[in-house]
Amino acid sequence: MIKQKTKKVVINNCYGGFGLSEKAIEEYYKKKKMKWVDKSSYNTYFTIPKEEYDKISKECYAKDGDYRNVNGKGYCLISDSDIPRDDPVLIEIVEKMGKKANGMCADLEIVEIPEDVNFEIDEYDGMESIHEVHRSWG
Repeated sequence: MIKQKTKKVVINNCYGGFGLSEKAIEEYYKKKKMKWVDKSSYNTYFTIPKEEYDKISKECYAKDGDYRNVNGKGYCLISDSDIPRDDPVLIEIVEKMGKKANGMCADLEIVEIPEDVNFEIDEYDGMESIHEVHRSWG
């Protein structure tokens, strides 16, 4: 019997919501050789000085009314929810840190799925499950 290749995906296995601890975020940034400057809010971090972010944010808002487009200027703000759930570095950190990787309302779990599956994460009140992407209408 041929064993099917799999890939690992991190999901949240409790009500509350996906999130990484500050130590897990620090480790992720370190391993990815990313620099974060300051914490903005719960699990959202500036990757440039706040003053510079504020300036770019105002420019974006003045241009098209959407301050969120600031990330198009070079990823100035990042949240743990921006990390792809099948990112090998994320997987490594969750495996290594275990429960210490969990954010405030999280119980992270690694699930193995077939390697060739195009997946999406479904969430209800923070509890997540993985589903194969399919077509739907209406």
